[in-house]
Amino acid sequence: MIRASQRAMGIVYAIRDVVLPARELEKKGIKVIRLNIGDPGKYDFQPPEHMQEAYCRAIKEGHNYYGPSEGLPELREAIVEREKRKNGVDITPDDVRVTTAVTEALQFVFGGLLDPGDNILVPSPSYPPYVGLVKFYGAEPREYMTVEENGWQPDIDDMRKLIDERTKAIAVINPNNPTGALYEKKTVKAILDLAGEYDLPVISDEIYDLMTYEGKHVSPGSLTKDVPVIVMNGLSKVYFATGWRLGYLYYVDPEGKLEEVREAIDKLARIRVCPNTPAQLAAIAGMRGPMDYLEEYMKKLRERRDYVYKRIQEIPGVSAVKPQGAFYIFPKIEERSKWKSDFDFVMDVLHEAHVLFVHGSGFGKAGDWHFRIVFLPPVDVLEEAMDRFEEFMRKRLGA
Repeated sequence: MIRASQRAMGIVYAIRDVVLPARELEKKGIKVIRLNIGDPGKYDFQPPEHMQEAYCRAIKEGHNYYGPSEGLPELREAIVEREKRKNGVDITPDDVRVTTAVTEALQFVFGGLLDPGDNILVPSPSYPPYVGLVKFYGAEPREYMTVEENGWQPDIDDMRKLIDERTKAIAVINPNNPTGALYEKKTVKAILDLAGEYDLPVISDEIYDLMTYEGKHVSPGSLTKDVPVIVMNGLSKVYFATGWRLGYLYYVDPEGKLEEVREAIDKLARIRVCPNTPAQLAAIAGMRGPMDYLEEYMKKLRERRDYVYKRIQEIPGVSAVKPQGAFYIFPKIEERSKWKSDFDFVMDVLHEAHVLFVHGSGFGKAGDWHFRIVFLPPVDVLEEAMDRFEEFMRKRLGA
């Protein structure tokens, strides 16, 4: 009998398979430029000072105890304030649950929704836990296509084809990891309409909601009238506190359709006791404190995005859609005759150019013959990486 954990591990191993060879090269003294992990804290981004001070103060003042399983009441109030400012949603603290980052929120939501044999619609390409965690619960992740030629917007017609009587929800990641896509308001509305037609909730991952460049993020929670929406967010990206592992989910459920799901999620929350107490107090400072740091950080990210996008356009054999959110770009491998797969391509780049990307097929079937680049490092690091990559491609293709 295959254990649930084994069912979930395939895509995790796929990502691991690019990291282990990089470590072996580094053990030999070879400098590998890692553009594989979306962790701002590894570069020149840190949580704002007022959040850092609040975290240290919480520890020193003795807030090192178990808190309520649903999260500290004051933090849940601060999240309500934040989400009303950002999305105009009509929620109360009772609609909010604090989690150990969005990954745990996702685990709770899937655990509350799914029975073995059920299915959930997830975007392709997609952040790997959306596939792994659905499989963990014995259910099926059904990948709906996103259209590269249309800025990686979801294909609503493809979504419709995947829905059946065992479908339990439609998941959305916006802004998207790994493509950097920002979904248009009409797209979000179309997803809500489709979900309403089949009486399905929408799960909305909004961890990059304020990390946008040319447009603004639109939450389905801000548009829904009768379709239940579960929104997930946290401190890792917009607040640059990845290692604090703090997130939250909330329900926009005008007609009370998610009562059983909410009860199941609360039971899961009680099993794991509580989220990090000092980090919750720091999160209150973040939610209610100034956000002026974000302007400076987004200026850096815009410069780095523009630089990498420009360089990719100049390198033979690859192309890319300009990302509108997050800090990823997802180029396509146009010239494929030299490699067996996108994984083979990424390994070749690693061993010859000593630059580490992640193969696109690790993010689902729409990622085949693509690769993900993280553009978090400073421009001088990105320049060295792109110089190495361009030299590699011109050598391989004889260009």
